[in-house]
Amino acid sequence: MILKHVCRTTIALAILGGMPVVSEATNGYFAHGYGARSKALAGASTARPLDAFAAAINPASIAYLGDRLDAEIELFSPRRHYTVDGTPTLAPGAFPLNNGTVESDSEWFPVPAIGGNYRIDDQQAIGLTLYGNGGMNTDYVATPNPLCPFPGGSGTFCAGTTGIDKAQAFIVPSYAHTFWDGKLSLGIAPIFAIQRFKARGLSSFAPFSSDPEHLSNQGYDYSFGGGVRVGGLAELTPGLRFGASYKSRITMTELDDYAGLFANQGEFDIPESFNFGLAWDVTEQITTSFDVEHIRYSQIDSVGNPMLPNLLTKRLGDSGGPGFGWKDMTIFKFGTEWRPNTDWTLRAGLSYGEQPIPESEVLFNILAPGVQEWHLTTGFSRAIADKDEVSFAFMYSPSNSVKGPNPLSPSQNIELEMEQYSFQLAWSRHF
Repeated sequence: MILKHVCRTTIALAILGGMPVVSEATNGYFAHGYGARSKALAGASTARPLDAFAAAINPASIAYLGDRLDAEIELFSPRRHYTVDGTPTLAPGAFPLNNGTVESDSEWFPVPAIGGNYRIDDQQAIGLTLYGNGGMNTDYVATPNPLCPFPGGSGTFCAGTTGIDKAQAFIVPSYAHTFWDGKLSLGIAPIFAIQRFKARGLSSFAPFSSDPEHLSNQGYDYSFGGGVRVGGLAELTPGLRFGASYKSRITMTELDDYAGLFANQGEFDIPESFNFGLAWDVTEQITTSFDVEHIRYSQIDSVGNPMLPNLLTKRLGDSGGPGFGWKDMTIFKFGTEWRPNTDWTLRAGLSYGEQPIPESEVLFNILAPGVQEWHLTTGFSRAIADKDEVSFAFMYSPSNSVKGPNPLSPSQNIELEMEQYSFQLAWSRHF
């Protein structure tokens, strides 16, 4: 019954809400955790079953959760801007930017999520979750730009209001089975993905595009695809657990309306990732956890291919064409949970991962300034009835920046900068 209810709610959210996430640029464009409890631990939950969103990190975890329903809402706030300084290059073929600082609008985003878990018997469990990624969301207004090569041009790239809106939603059923008297669990979670994308203000790049008619200002386009996550969770010694999971590359249909922007005629697959974690019950009241996550952004051409020298030999949208130049990310996460009594659980966490944007790639990444590295988190859970619990998570990611030359106007420098806040409230019911 619980999974039937979650399934109906999940489908309703997916249809009525369109996409549940519009911005979540924390570790590149992956979230720092999934579910309020995991996020309060900075995402250190590969070996720590916490709620129905555990399947988003390690599907083996759902074997230890029992019957439950989790519904959450996050208020996410990224504060992004870029700054240009230096002497503009005005030679033919150059693309100088207007000097000064430009802030991105749209700073607050609601992010809903829902998940359920059902224990079939003493060894088997199934689950269903709806969650999302996002983060490449920017909105730079069309300010006057005296450097535009034609009269009346405005905005970052002389083509009006500039930015992109990209979001990813995942519907994930999961299954787990325990072995060796519950000391080992293996799980699998097929992933059904939906992407939504829109770009504005990029038409000045038409001479560099293989398909200028499908480069910019095409409204929202959608793509669909699938992949799988597998995982395991083992008790090494009493109180010490090890978890590991692997998420495959999620192959998506092409964003045809933007075939002149993204490499391989609009291809934008979702990269594979790896998670490893340890959880240790230090005492009956205290549990610590440590995770490592590796995301392979460089394997996706539209994300990982550099802008130059590709732009000199291939056009935007070509097979193997220019991209955002992102590197792979490896993130280290540490979390601590304290249970002072049966009603309260207190959490805190810290994570670090070197941001994925090289100094040479700042021009295109004005559109997607995923430069965050540190995340500081805290939160709590509070029992409010025999079967009900509320949880809260807060995240602060300090301001971080990357600065490099404008490759199309080398005497200019571009600095991308962002800081983030997140507030998340969750309700859970045990059955």
